[in-house]
Amino acid sequence: MNLKYTLGAILTIPLLPLLYFQGKKIKKSVPRLPEAKNPKGISTTTSEKTFHLLTIGESTIAGVGVATHQEGFTGSLANELASKLHKNINWTVFAKSGYTAKKVAKKIIDKIPEQPIDLIVIGLGGNDAFELNGPKKWNHDVRNLINSLQVRFKGVPIVFTNMPPIKEFPAFTGLIKFTIGNLVTILGDELEKVVKDFDNVYYYTRPVSSIDLIKRYDLKISKADFFSDGVHPSKITYQIWAKDISNFILQSPEIKKAIGF
Repeated sequence: MNLKYTLGAILTIPLLPLLYFQGKKIKKSVPRLPEAKNPKGISTTTSEKTFHLLTIGESTIAGVGVATHQEGFTGSLANELASKLHKNINWTVFAKSGYTAKKVAKKIIDKIPEQPIDLIVIGLGGNDAFELNGPKKWNHDVRNLINSLQVRFKGVPIVFTNMPPIKEFPAFTGLIKFTIGNLVTILGDELEKVVKDFDNVYYYTRPVSSIDLIKRYDLKISKADFFSDGVHPSKITYQIWAKDISNFILQSPEIKKAIGF
């Protein structure tokens, strides 16, 4: 039993009506941005070698907040990897706004065609928290997702991105930031445990923080520049996030070995 989750659930029960009405109000006030277009692309270099990248997940991987995936997380990650691996990065996105880990496993995995894949990157967690899925269900659904991918793409390394920074979303109330933000942290802790039970599966545990990213990458932007609609990343955020994930991948001896770098 997860004590943090149990105590949090007990404290949250009286607040559910308020959370419900605040959530409805936020949903009405936040503009409905479309998913990015063009879910396939290639980042080219002078090399003749090609590396195949597959990204899977929820709205952030679906590129909500930018016009095309080239401007979003996947295109930006591919550009970063191409420059550092000195290979052409052939990338494909399979993601859907609003999807949980269970929905991704059930509705997306079978739609991915048989193709060469060198690395799978997954971004999930936000919708599972919004649906108040507990760590036990999250644990089960993530394991099922990993198993499905490992059966379909044998030996391919899988990297989970860090969890979404709910507590920083400008569109959210303090109550929602606290309750859903804390649940995201709990789900992240659970994910860290899950990946340890699998070979070739990794999770970037470092929390996303605008202040941390601004300092580490010496960015000349403000916290407000990180969001396109108060919830989803802006173009610059996708680029920074992708750079950070790329650094995590290439600074990990285990992942570097797994991708043959």
